[in-house]
Amino acid sequence: MDISGADNRIILLVEDNPGDEALTLRALKKNNIRNEVVVARDGVEALDYLFGTGTYAVRGAQQLPELVLLDLKLPRVDGLEVLHRIRGDERTRLLPVIMLTSSLEDRDVFESYARGCNSYVRKPIDFNEFAEAVRQLGLYWLVINVGAPKVRNNV
Repeated sequence: MDISGADNRIILLVEDNPGDEALTLRALKKNNIRNEVVVARDGVEALDYLFGTGTYAVRGAQQLPELVLLDLKLPRVDGLEVLHRIRGDERTRLLPVIMLTSSLEDRDVFESYARGCNSYVRKPIDFNEFAEAVRQLGLYWLVINVGAPKVRNNV
């Protein structure tokens, strides 16, 4: 299935595990999801990218990703805190955030939804299952779903 109509939208992948990063990128490619993928390897880098600070200050925060795939267990700032900050800022509060993690602890699932994630997806061990999960995520969030309107600075 080609969902290339959505390939001009950026996906922010926040993942500190190189193996999981490669697996996710491979699953996206396998499913013909050709969107630009920006990878942040810890919570600080993700927040810098989203808010145009730190190493991303030159870029600014004008172009937000269409979708954030957020790992839970991250160095420096964990995924729950990243999610909390996303939801706490007017510019990003409506941004779709999918927790993409290996944790199935009830506490992690509850906290993720309590802090406003849109979906909680457990990384399957089997690549084919994972590729199918990524295909469905891409289809829904990049093609079918009508995203929230972008916040304008003067509104």
